[in-house]
Amino acid sequence: MMAMCDNPVPRSVRVGFYVDGFNLYYGLRSLRGRRYLWLDLHALASRLLKPGQTLTTIRYFSAHVRNEPGALLRQKTYLAVLETLEVDVVLGRFQEQRASCRICGASWRTYEEKQSDAALAAAIVGDVALDLVDVVLLLSADSDLCAAIEAVRSVDARRGGKTRVVTVFPPGRRSDGLRLASDAWFPLGEAIIRRSQLPDLVPGRDGARYHRPGYWN
Repeated sequence: MMAMCDNPVPRSVRVGFYVDGFNLYYGLRSLRGRRYLWLDLHALASRLLKPGQTLTTIRYFSAHVRNEPGALLRQKTYLAVLETLEVDVVLGRFQEQRASCRICGASWRTYEEKQSDAALAAAIVGDVALDLVDVVLLLSADSDLCAAIEAVRSVDARRGGKTRVVTVFPPGRRSDGLRLASDAWFPLGEAIIRRSQLPDLVPGRDGARYHRPGYWN
């Protein structure tokens, strides 16, 4: 009697979504001012998936706004909403620096974002090394992340897998380095951003209620 072999059930392709918060922020601002800042990352990521793919994690990397109390309050409200949606929020920091004019010698205070890019790169490489994702969906146009993609290639080769890296460029932003380093890339269009907005009122944990900031209308 001939043995019967069950056809193996194909495994869903696991997708990790990694968001460069400041790159996305400035891309959204260049598109429609503040109108699209109340963005539902879970809805956005779900719309970017292809058939047979499953979203396994969303990681959002940013840093708290400095010296702008109103902006910081709005940002904290948005971050609380993201955590309600089970987005992994990772915060870096801003480091104070002094800039000066070479011509007149005038100087002024500036702030440079630190740690969040390194945390984003480490998260991508770590998730690939732990075999948690099959596709890295990277939302950024920061060419500094090319090194992370190279590290993914090295880790992936050692474990015998084939992880795809797909870069999504925020509106109005582009990186030739990331475009060449990625397996695929595409710009994030306004239509999908418009369809992925949060409702004006988002219920949170323990009875919390989060309202879209009026300044973002």
